[in-house]
Amino acid sequence: MTKVYTTKELIQILASERQACLKGERLKLDVTVSGSPILDQFIQAEGLQKFTAYQDFKAAIHQYQCENNVSGIIWREVTVKGKKLSYPEVDGQLIALASDIEILKAVKNEVLEFWESVTVGMDLYLSINQGKLHQQVEKEDYLHIAKRTEWSGLLVYEKSEFLEIVLQLGWGQPEEASYKRGFPASGSEYIHAVNPGQQPIT
Repeated sequence: MTKVYTTKELIQILASERQACLKGERLKLDVTVSGSPILDQFIQAEGLQKFTAYQDFKAAIHQYQCENNVSGIIWREVTVKGKKLSYPEVDGQLIALASDIEILKAVKNEVLEFWESVTVGMDLYLSINQGKLHQQVEKEDYLHIAKRTEWSGLLVYEKSEFLEIVLQLGWGQPEEASYKRGFPASGSEYIHAVNPGQQPIT
């Protein structure tokens, strides 16, 4: 019987392959920068060859996930203001299976309840222009966005004098949602909670 790699093992395999590609140990030599043999001889193609080699390997891992039903979910734990939450998210290098999306949907309300409980009294900002700008919003605005989305995620940035709790409200495939690559089928909105008078830094 053939061994099926676990989610954790696939993450480790991808990390090793990424390092190998960055070091130039893996190159996709048939990649050209412009497609013109005359121009390509004057342009350094190695960076693109490294990137393409890793992207091809990652695509093969994603295919492996689908064929072997290997989840892309990892479990995170966060503690904010003495409150703890364990929640699932899809690893940034893997894809979400249909069953993974259902898991994310099932815990959406639990994540929202946690976020609401630890952001009482904080200022809320909506990330706009792909995170380059932030617009202050009210709780009603957040609730309106939350109703339209399928799943949620969290990011916490905490220093001695600063706390930012970012709520990701997404739909569709998580791996396509973060940077609007799959928009409109997949996407995300980000709500940043910061202490009064502070601004989001992410």
